[in-house]
Amino acid sequence: MDLTGYLTSDEAAERLGINRQSLYNLANRSPDFPKPKKVGRTSLWLAQGVDEWRAKHPKRNTSKLEGQKGSATRPSPNEK
Repeated sequence: MDLTGYLTSDEAAERLGINRQSLYNLANRSPDFPKPKKVGRTSLWLAQGVDEWRAKHPKRNTSKLEGQKGSATRPSPNEK
């Protein structure tokens, strides 16, 4: 069996910048996320499928959100 082009769960999660549990959550909850190929008990992810999914779902930019913690109408103590 040729497994060229497949990623382990750890590799796929690292490629997406998430942890392994989040990878499995995506596979179970997101209908357009690629499903793994099972080889015995091991899940293998087609690298091209993972990359295509990432291209359709860009990573969230959390740096914008960090400055918005707390109430949107109340300035932080450091703001004047």
